[in-house]
Amino acid sequence: MQDRPAARDISQVSFTLNGQPVSVAAAPFASLADTLRSELKLTGTKIGCEAGDCGACTVLLDGAQVCACLVPAAQAEGARVDTVEGPGPDAVTDRLRTAFLAHGAAQCGICTPGMLMAATDLLARQPFPSRADVEDAIGGVLCRCTGYLKIVDAVLDAAGATRSDPGRPNTVVSPSNHGLQDSIALRQAHGGGIGQPIDAMCTPVVGARMPRVDGWPKVTGTDAFGADAAPAGALWMRVVRSPHARARFALGDLAAVVTRTPGLVAILSAKDVPGENSFGIFPNMKDQPVLAPGLVRFRGEAVLALVGTRQAVETLSDAELPIAWQPEPPLAGIAAALAPGAPALHAGVTDNVLARGNLKCGNVAAGHASAAASAEGCFETAFVEHAYIEPEAGYAVPVGPGPDRIEVTACTQAPYMDLDEVARVLGIAHARVRIRPTACGGGFGGKLDVSVQPLLAVAAWLTKRPVRIVYTRTESMASTTKRHPASIWAKSSADAGGRLTAFEMQADFNTGAYASWGPTVANRVPVHGMGPYKVANALLRTRAVYTSDTPAGAFRGFGVPQAAIAHETLMDDLALKLGIDRWAIRRRNALDHGDATASGQILRHSAGLPRCLDALQGDWDAALARVARHNASSPRRRRGAGIACMWYGCGNTSLSNPSSMRITLARDGTLTFLNGAVDIGQGSSTILLQIAAEALGLPPGAFRMVVGDTDLTADAGKTSASRQTLVSGNAARLAAEDLRSRILALANAGPAASLSLEGPKLVILDGEASRTIDLANLPALSESKANSRAEAQISTAVLSSSKHGLADSIALRQAQGGVEDSVVVLEGLGTWDPPTTALDENGQGIPYATYGFAAQMAEVEVDVVLGTVKVLEIVAAHDVGRAINPTLVEGQIHGGIAQGLGLALMEEFIPGRTENLHDYLIPTVGDMPPVKTYLIEDAELDGPFGAKGVGEPALVATAPAILGAIRHATGARLTRVPVLPHRLWEALRGKEAAQ
Repeated sequence: MQDRPAARDISQVSFTLNGQPVSVAAAPFASLADTLRSELKLTGTKIGCEAGDCGACTVLLDGAQVCACLVPAAQAEGARVDTVEGPGPDAVTDRLRTAFLAHGAAQCGICTPGMLMAATDLLARQPFPSRADVEDAIGGVLCRCTGYLKIVDAVLDAAGATRSDPGRPNTVVSPSNHGLQDSIALRQAHGGGIGQPIDAMCTPVVGARMPRVDGWPKVTGTDAFGADAAPAGALWMRVVRSPHARARFALGDLAAVVTRTPGLVAILSAKDVPGENSFGIFPNMKDQPVLAPGLVRFRGEAVLALVGTRQAVETLSDAELPIAWQPEPPLAGIAAALAPGAPALHAGVTDNVLARGNLKCGNVAAGHASAAASAEGCFETAFVEHAYIEPEAGYAVPVGPGPDRIEVTACTQAPYMDLDEVARVLGIAHARVRIRPTACGGGFGGKLDVSVQPLLAVAAWLTKRPVRIVYTRTESMASTTKRHPASIWAKSSADAGGRLTAFEMQADFNTGAYASWGPTVANRVPVHGMGPYKVANALLRTRAVYTSDTPAGAFRGFGVPQAAIAHETLMDDLALKLGIDRWAIRRRNALDHGDATASGQILRHSAGLPRCLDALQGDWDAALARVARHNASSPRRRRGAGIACMWYGCGNTSLSNPSSMRITLARDGTLTFLNGAVDIGQGSSTILLQIAAEALGLPPGAFRMVVGDTDLTADAGKTSASRQTLVSGNAARLAAEDLRSRILALANAGPAASLSLEGPKLVILDGEASRTIDLANLPALSESKANSRAEAQISTAVLSSSKHGLADSIALRQAQGGVEDSVVVLEGLGTWDPPTTALDENGQGIPYATYGFAAQMAEVEVDVVLGTVKVLEIVAAHDVGRAINPTLVEGQIHGGIAQGLGLALMEEFIPGRTENLHDYLIPTVGDMPPVKTYLIEDAELDGPFGAKGVGEPALVATAPAILGAIRHATGARLTRVPVLPHRLWEALRGKEAAQ
């Protein structure tokens, strides 16, 4: 962010903006991005790094793409500037918008404006580009969600180069052959309705490739993220953070600093927190302070909060603050924290072990002893940064003279969890807190923990003024949670036929300075650690360990991806020792319907791993033959194929995690879906709407939707653990069925009757009989005396829609009707909680209602001289239960594969060293290989229309498949990720020396 200039420094800059002349005041060195956003209120130009690394701020300057965060506004003098809000040269941007929506190329949407402008630049210069041209053009824009493939397809589609229809050969849908009736194959063969307006799509809605209901704001730049809005006159806040990993400190006279600093309103410290100065995920583990009380446990911990004008908080340097530091030796890493005599980092945790997990079944020693072959190894994984393109941001507003309430508007994955934390930190009742989620520019688990929320709440509460904050990229990376580094020892044994006889694991996870989701990782990994295989004898022990490192929390898999690297490497070891094909040994051991897991759970419904492997068999055999032919004549660039399997329990481990939904029908015919499940890019708003529309029997375009606002929606639980499709999907189905049953009872109609809404008239067709209910004549629900106030709130919270998404007739109805017309007369309620049981002392029980399964194979090329790896192709077969929306499912798989590739080959967070997107590398479009996808529909009878989650399963198998492919190419068995070139080079040299 640029400092606010003094009045004498401001000059006028005149240029053409999206075809219109503008003149704007700007400081000589104000960036074009800041000027567009702050002065011209065009917030479609996003800022993700302020360093030109992410490309989210891409605009066109005289027709060429530039990073607006690096371009001085003065450079635009007399120039033509095109942003995402405009049509683009020759309406190219408008064409691209339509293609992006049709292909599902926008997920969270934070990178979408930059992608659109980069693509606009290309198509304006080169109307018929090749795929390589597209990849080169968008190569400067990072995306963490999509895996880029659908973006490239959309650009080619907009150019007319290729349609890239859903029926293309790189996606195969395999419908369920048991349980639920499946009728989507024919529609998918004919394109599945891609690009059609929602109201024009065929029924049933479930299984249709429906465009995102929240897609239009994403492709027009009007989606409001955390940094995009705040009340006029809001104060700014900047957090002062510890430069030390472990230290004590004393504060001097902060009031004197406030007095002598113009524009500074307050400096807040731990003593200013009105309630409990702590937050955390679990009720008995609120161990992280909002502001450190004289002791810091990691580099980047919050110490003070500066509140005032933007210029005041940004120009006051940390060196001017009276903080006396007393550094102490940090315990960096697991080994240091567990070393004999290591100091306790938290009172009452003398051994620095936060939590333990375990699973035991059968007789492991006997299983190993009876085996024909055994394999074991030690495996190491690193910290991994979420690297969402949107840094944390938001604002808080005190309401009433007291103030009476606090409203916090911020990017989040868990609004009701945020509400709990804010209420406790302020020491007020829950009813006095409102959380309003903004659009979330990526999360992947990193926005489950609170970040800005308690800080904003405390500042606004104490100053009695609105307060806003926007983290810098460095601040975001230094202070927020990461994927847990793991140190794993594992051993696996099998009989002569390759059937597993025993599995054993001991795993330590570096949970960093505070608990966060450490207990969840420790408890989830033992259930999954042996892989998706039948094994009668298993013993798994895990520990989450406190250290002086950056806190580790939730990141797409809760430790399961780390464990998969171990169990899949050992499967390859056993295959090699026993002379069995790597695909075959997995198929032989794959869990199937009716099998018992190591935790004793019987898989009664969906267990599609055998079908996933069967889908891959032809690709696997072809890849082996292909790499053999290549390697026969290429000694330097060696190719290899690898395969890996995974499973992942949907929802919390053996814990209640219900979701509740509400659908209302008003006198004017307004049908409102009150949905508390936050969509962070994965598409849950669209998925849940498809489920609700199918169950109710009305088209998706008949609905308006409110998402996540805690004043308006019930608690749908957090967006994590691949739970929203399963858990909230069932709640949405039940709410829709409840409303439908009430309508049918009112009309005295049978269950097969069809419904339609014609303004305030509800028409029910039951066979030959037609009945019409005039909603205006129905009495208001007894609880809807407060509907007038609620409707006013709902009207401002309705999910944005357009001709490209939901049919937008709501605004007209609201303008024509009074508040009384919007009084609710019918409603449907639904709540669903997964049927799990507690795990006993041996980890036996029913930890999850259902599991996602997958098998992935990777083909790579390794330069054995340089140690570099190029992934040539990924083939992914995923058991999704039922693909509610195949386009969105594919998008999740592509994005997960990209993150798995990063985990395997490039991503390693080092505190203090990799705190920007230049030093911390994530996959670009040039790193992403072609992906062939098989969607296996092995219906989950407890799921909504057979569906289950896919968010985490998309990621887990990718890294071990790549490691297996590298080993196949080179013979090097790699046990540490990421496999950076120097590490692979050293492994290859070590292998040569051993030979």
